[in-house]
Amino acid sequence: MTIAAVALSCGLSALVLVMALVLPSAASRTVPFGVRVPAQRADDPAVAGQTRLYRWRVLGGGIVVAAVSAAIYGLTGETLLLPLSVLMLVGVWYGCFSLAHHEIRAAKAAGGWYDDLRQGIAVDTGLRTDPPRFPWLWLTPAVIVIVATAVIGVLSYPSMPAILAVHYSANGVPNRLAAKSVATAFSLVFVQIGVTALLVGIAAAIFFRSRPDIDPARPVGSARWHRHYMSLGAKALLGLAAMIDVGMLGSSLLMWTGTVTRWASLVVVIPILAGVTVAIVVLARNSRQRDDGEPDTGLTHRDDDKYWRGGLLYVNRDDHALMVPRRFGIGWTLNFGNPRTAMLLAGLAALIALLITLRLAG
Repeated sequence: MTIAAVALSCGLSALVLVMALVLPSAASRTVPFGVRVPAQRADDPAVAGQTRLYRWRVLGGGIVVAAVSAAIYGLTGETLLLPLSVLMLVGVWYGCFSLAHHEIRAAKAAGGWYDDLRQGIAVDTGLRTDPPRFPWLWLTPAVIVIVATAVIGVLSYPSMPAILAVHYSANGVPNRLAAKSVATAFSLVFVQIGVTALLVGIAAAIFFRSRPDIDPARPVGSARWHRHYMSLGAKALLGLAAMIDVGMLGSSLLMWTGTVTRWASLVVVIPILAGVTVAIVVLARNSRQRDDGEPDTGLTHRDDDKYWRGGLLYVNRDDHALMVPRRFGIGWTLNFGNPRTAMLLAGLAALIALLITLRLAG
């Protein structure tokens, strides 16, 4: 077992576990575990109890997953099985979330939490007439890294080995070789361009094709917070694009110089993991609207649970928005009832297939 494989597996598992434990506190108070509840019920004993139980279940599940993963490695000695611990942990996370979601929804129905409440919808029309500026400047680091990678590749091409290592195993040993060609040598530059374009597209969709979930009880402050959070989300995605590009630059340098090191996987993963961690921390710290003293209008969010499958998937054919804020966690999710979502996913699948083809070329 290599140190790199252990470090990578432990780092990813720790990130998933911390996210699972923290996200209930980052999500909106009026949608605990994906269930829409009135603000006055946000601290209901059913909600508080399920939050505590969820965290204990996740923590216990994480301990079991760690023990099972260690046992599997001890029996097989295969480092490739270590990433399975991350998948198992995600499965435990989803199971714990589903249990909490079901119990809170049942308590809501049994208690008639929405009986006799005035439900309403608030809309920020200024998002169309006076939209916030897209943070194009934050794209500069990603562009600089891509250009630097391409320039280094062009200058290094004559001296590159005739046979390039295009893929490394978990222990850092090249397990796939290819003859030098423009397609092979610059395959990761194409990956950089594709991934950056994808993340810019997602950031643009958040800005121009998403629907804010504005609180009708405090619409002015909620709209102001949404604009700020939307800007942070776009900046986080553009920053993540730059860190992914840095990882691709490191991998390209290994390929171009013929370097063999057991730390090869970390050269790629560490920048990406750092970018993901920073994005999560920034968005999680700003994911809840702060009370700015705005008077309460007396309205509450409408009960729209019927549009959310399992509290995670949003399906509403009558909503023209392409993206909406997540019910549980941070960021945004697609409206799977919008026909454009299928087109977007098909385009994403085609892009991934193209990048894989370019990576395998040669």
